Amino acid sequence: MLNIKVVSWSLGIFTAISFVLCVIYGLIVPPNLHMAPFLEMVLPAFKWLTVWGFCLGLIESFLYGAYVGLVFVPIYNFLARRWEAPAGGLSRQA
Repeated sequence: MLNIKVVSWSLGIFTAISFVLCVIYGLIVPPNLHMAPFLEMVLPAFKWLTVWGFCLGLIESFLYGAYVGLVFVPIYNFLARRWEAPAGGLSRQA
């Protein structure tokens, strides 16, 4: 069973770090290779290279990751319980 709090926070932090890496990548590479158009499409109200845009993008990225965790964990746990091996069945031994 997955812990919803751990998975949601982990995914939120993962997507926030990914956002920061995308911005750093955009600052390093030539403009024709930027992630800016993609980030502006997937993050509402995000504007490239503004302080407000960066803060908003970071928050939105974190919330997208947390949302995935909040949706994924209950589905995973439900299916894990449903498809668990029967009590009388074969068990794995370590």
